Amino acid sequence: MKKIFIILPLFLSGFLFSQKKPHKNPAKKNTTVKFNYHDEFKNISDEILTNGTAYENLAELTKGIGPRFSATSGYAKATEWAEKKFKEIGINMIWRQEAKAPIWIRGKESLQIKTENGDWKNIRMLSFGNSEGTGGKDLMGEIILINSTSELNAMSIGQLKDKIVFVNVPMDPTIVNTSDSYLLTAKSKLISASVIAKTGAKALIIRSLTTANDDTPHAKMIYYEPDDKVKIPALSIGVRSADELEKTLKKQKVTAKINMTAESKGSTTNPNIIAEIQGKKDSKVIVLGAQLDSWDIGEGAIDDGTGVAQCIEVLRTLKALGYENNHTIRVVLYANSENGGQGREMYAAYVKKKEEKHVFALGTDAGGYSPRGFSLDMPPQRRKQIFEWKNYFLPYGIYDFDQTYAIQDISPLKKLDIPLAELVVDTQRYFDYHHSAEDTFDKVNKRELLLGAVAMTQLIFMIDKNW
Repeated sequence: MKKIFIILPLFLSGFLFSQKKPHKNPAKKNTTVKFNYHDEFKNISDEILTNGTAYENLAELTKGIGPRFSATSGYAKATEWAEKKFKEIGINMIWRQEAKAPIWIRGKESLQIKTENGDWKNIRMLSFGNSEGTGGKDLMGEIILINSTSELNAMSIGQLKDKIVFVNVPMDPTIVNTSDSYLLTAKSKLISASVIAKTGAKALIIRSLTTANDDTPHAKMIYYEPDDKVKIPALSIGVRSADELEKTLKKQKVTAKINMTAESKGSTTNPNIIAEIQGKKDSKVIVLGAQLDSWDIGEGAIDDGTGVAQCIEVLRTLKALGYENNHTIRVVLYANSENGGQGREMYAAYVKKKEEKHVFALGTDAGGYSPRGFSLDMPPQRRKQIFEWKNYFLPYGIYDFDQTYAIQDISPLKKLDIPLAELVVDTQRYFDYHHSAEDTFDKVNKRELLLGAVAMTQLIFMIDKNW
């Protein structure tokens, strides 16, 4: 009974209170549920991992065609192949965009060295791309080792005249991101033929830029300055030969004999191959890019056959899933990426001239290894939007959105204020094979390749839905 008397007053007081201040209906809570994209991500992943054709397409491109160097029959065959592949997946909008391409022929090449009392020894080598040759004649000279800019600056006038400069600078093994290590070494003035030529030297030999511990030489592109009075031959050698040569030079004099028939024969045009699925809502463009050309010494699998195959796979997947895209989704397979970059400049000029609205550009040129994320070169507000999607990507091993550069063939689009992104992968093996005869189809893992295509398609899907 006590409980009743206690409760009743409380009940009555509440009743009386409610009579004094009429009850107001509380504001309705926002019951709108934020759309969950997990199902869409899984549909994309399931389609690619079950029915994806990127690996088979890569086999056709690399084993069936092989090297696709600019201004060669190999590149011409690759363009026909790419157009055929787009047609096979139901793409109707396909066209060519001609870009200037230099005609450079490697020809025959050889390097021999000998000590004062020794015999001539053959060393595996590769001419730099676009390097001048020796006219098929033997170029001989004493080898001088220089491994730092301070050493170069300390040389007095005449010390390097008529010498052959050898630079044995490895990629920094303490830099975990091998792409960063490569770029840091590649920017060194020591491996500039123009810089070395100004010292009076008559040739340049460098240690290949690679993470491999073998004797495979890796190619590099050369740029001569317009004011160069002499364009000296430049070449690279494998890391084992480089280390052995340095050891020998510290003990005795070494002479080199270089013979290169490499020559430039003007220029021609090579086409970018462009294909797209037109937008259902507007004509704004989301573009994906990869380079179609490769070096002349390998199959061009990791550089960049994998990127080509992934871009085609993105369009195939969207078509297979019946996706109704808001914006136009376009793929550009760039010409002349390895020895000039005219394809990417041509496309950027086209976009500017046509005043096409591009909302996003994505590049892939890192070897088809396990995807880890996307490097985002864009305004902070755009980066923030992509950060908010991280939980959708995490189940697919995509977590790295912190990098801020996109240096592939999409890079000229930055001048047009287009947000850029680049597929980030595990690159620990990439520079073992990069720009070498070892860049072959067997270096690519099918599942890793397909997972990269999954991540790319998921990101394109999100951009199309939300931007």
